[in-house]
Amino acid sequence: MDGEPPQQHHHRHREGRLGAVVAWLRPHSHDTAASVDAVMETSREGMRALEVSLGALAVTAGVQLAILVVSGSVALLADTIHNFADALTAVPLAISFWLGRRPATSRYTYGYARSEDLAGVCVVVTIAASAGLAAWEAVGRLLHPQAVGHLPWVAAAGVVGFAGNEAVARYRVTVGRRIGSAALEADGYHARTDGLSSLGVVAGVAGVALGWRAADPVFGLVITAIIVLALKGTARDIYRRLMDAVDPDLVDQVSKVLASTPGVERVDAVRVRWIGHSLHAETEVTSDAGLSLQEAHDVAEQARHQLLHQVRRLTSVTVHTSPCNHYGIDPHALTAHHRPE
Repeated sequence: MDGEPPQQHHHRHREGRLGAVVAWLRPHSHDTAASVDAVMETSREGMRALEVSLGALAVTAGVQLAILVVSGSVALLADTIHNFADALTAVPLAISFWLGRRPATSRYTYGYARSEDLAGVCVVVTIAASAGLAAWEAVGRLLHPQAVGHLPWVAAAGVVGFAGNEAVARYRVTVGRRIGSAALEADGYHARTDGLSSLGVVAGVAGVALGWRAADPVFGLVITAIIVLALKGTARDIYRRLMDAVDPDLVDQVSKVLASTPGVERVDAVRVRWIGHSLHAETEVTSDAGLSLQEAHDVAEQARHQLLHQVRRLTSVTVHTSPCNHYGIDPHALTAHHRPE
């Protein structure tokens, strides 16, 4: 019902696009304090994911940097740049998770959870900048060729880059999907793409070993192209969050739950949006005009209760109930002139 505090329900769900299933069972609660605790816990999970993955990427990039210094491989340079950039994206994400814990104020009445979307923008910009730098170095090496030394070590660095990024990607994507953080999940897919691009370093080494001198900078450009292609999908996901876009299937799910609630005669409107890693819904339904205020409230509360149970990551719901239009009387006649044409 309008004006009531958000509640949180936790149920078991399947997670992960590549089959990494992580199911966490948490206590079922209708208590407002439990909702706050759950949001805090998701932020803590996000921070832990950033700390662990930052450490793993720092080690990976450090190993690659040491080999880069002695080898001079531009393909390895591109991969190392991307790995360092990926590690640095943890900074704006960490700040956003920290801000998301702050309570709402009279100015920021929904809190600070949308800072995650701003962090996602920083991730996209960082990826784009690192791709541009790597491309610049690769083109320069094509114009001014240099020998690449220590080929076995360069190949080993590529394998290390792949293994480190894939491990971080699985972890970030799994946690991001579990807590509903688009920014963390996008950063995980970026790490996965970096891992695949690390195999380009190995391919470049193979080309150089077979006598193709330009193989190293060429595969440096290939790696950069892969990153740019991945950037498109990441930027699209962040843009959709900024524009309050949701999966249409989610709207259909909310509508079906409302329609199946006893006492709801018609679903008039459904609006759903992400705020950080939580979903918020505003709905309008029509019920029998003969219901008492208490009965109408009970219908709305039952609808709200079912939504909190059945829609994952939904933390707050507003249900506005209108009486059915009897005898041609519009229940919203007073505000009809405020409706958009």
